[in-house]
Amino acid sequence: MEGLHMKEADKKAWIVPGKIRVASVFFALIVAAVVTTAVVMGDVQRKDRAVQEHLAEEVLRFHVLANSDSRTDQAVKMEVRDAVLSYLKEVLPEGLDVKETTRWMRGHTEKIRQVAEQKMADLQMKQTVSVAVTTCYFPDRTYGDVTFPAGNYKTLRIELGDAAGHNWWCVLYPNLCFLDTTNAVLPEKGKQQLKKVLTEEEYSEVTAGSKFQIRWFFWKEK
Repeated sequence: MEGLHMKEADKKAWIVPGKIRVASVFFALIVAAVVTTAVVMGDVQRKDRAVQEHLAEEVLRFHVLANSDSRTDQAVKMEVRDAVLSYLKEVLPEGLDVKETTRWMRGHTEKIRQVAEQKMADLQMKQTVSVAVTTCYFPDRTYGDVTFPAGNYKTLRIELGDAAGHNWWCVLYPNLCFLDTTNAVLPEKGKQQLKKVLTEEEYSEVTAGSKFQIRWFFWKEK
């Protein structure tokens, strides 16, 4: 009888260390998985950041901020957008690269402001208009079938009134601006220009659709 009790005790003594070993192995696997994931995510983030920084050097964005989120102010924003894009379509020289386009915009901010102010006057709106070529931070945004990762970008920025409302944006260079937000079809010529200034891998990433977080409400960006 005493021998039986000894065997049971020996068995329990063996089981407890066994459970500890299993738990230790399981914990080690979890730690390894977490570390591996962190390393992979770090590599992905560095790669995405490199793509964004190169992309930012090759594009000029267009940003119109409404006075407020009221229906009237949002409608005014779109009217000003249309007027400015129509003006740029008529007078912006063809064949410019991104640096030349940016330089041209800086040299014509006063005229662009006048175009915007004239539209405001036509609409009988008494809001101030501010126009500048500057650098702004943008979150991830998808425009048509091209996704722009979050980061700082050069932009032609128009602020209406308090500039406290939702905004509208597009890309002036390459010409990726479209007015039909329903179909959201980008100009093929602009996409080809973008393809020329990016590496094949970079272009594949920004047009992959799922590489970066996709949000379709690009015209409601804060």
